[in-house]
Amino acid sequence: MRTILSRYIDPAVLALVADRHFEPRDLIVGNMAGAHKSPLSGFAVEFAGHREYVPGDDPKHIDWRVFFNRDKYFVKQYELETNFVCNFVIDVSASMQYGAGTEQKLAYASRLAMTLAFSVIRQSDKASLALFDDRIREFVPAGNSLEQILRMGSQLARHIPRDKTQLGDCFEEIAGRLGRREIVMIFSDFFGDTSELERGLQRLRFDHHEVLLFHILHSDELHFPFDGMLRIVGLEDEGNLPLLADDIREDYLRLMREFREEVRSIVIRNHCEYILAKTSIPLATLLADYLNERSQRFDSH
Repeated sequence: MRTILSRYIDPAVLALVADRHFEPRDLIVGNMAGAHKSPLSGFAVEFAGHREYVPGDDPKHIDWRVFFNRDKYFVKQYELETNFVCNFVIDVSASMQYGAGTEQKLAYASRLAMTLAFSVIRQSDKASLALFDDRIREFVPAGNSLEQILRMGSQLARHIPRDKTQLGDCFEEIAGRLGRREIVMIFSDFFGDTSELERGLQRLRFDHHEVLLFHILHSDELHFPFDGMLRIVGLEDEGNLPLLADDIREDYLRLMREFREEVRSIVIRNHCEYILAKTSIPLATLLADYLNERSQRFDSH
């Protein structure tokens, strides 16, 4: 357990985002009360149990009798209030192997997803995991216990990237596994057919899911800091190609800008959320900035 948690979750990162709840953009009716506003004001609800208070919980739900007996804060939970299911969808195709150490794209995406999943579960909401390349490789159904984090981490630790990406079919299969109005977080470099990406997002949005795309890119891919003769080795196809860096730098950077803008345009056109996640940015910085910005944006609506 400790090995899995330490591989993907840094306590220092968790501490920096501990007081920042992840809130769904739309109200989603579920089975248990999490930390979210209920759309069922005035509806008859039934007491279901207690859970330990976490920062950000509404103090009005604290059970003071339990506090006086146990000297700890617990909040009441009720049936038919709100919760959400957050589905973490991680690209494990061969291109996600690029980079080294903590800046490898798959390692960065995994730590980012697992940290968010831990935060979601701590809110008493549910998390699931799907790993995909040209098809769904692994799927961990939704759960809201610490054991769920271990199950998710174990699947990530076992998987070896090897194949190409097939975005559209994978997202359609994921949509078929989901319930009503859930959250889908996708972590990928999105190297593939962008028309397939749009088709997959359209299916998820047709089912009224809230979709967030974390665009995982290494600084080398963004800035092309290479000189001299290069041997370009394809991670998702066979063969390699010798090239002179100066001959391709300008065209590469132009194509990368166009690719990023196309992905971003598809995301915006389909009313999803786009987050550029550069692996050179410390995870704590990316998460704190994103959660603050999201909170301010939705609080202003």
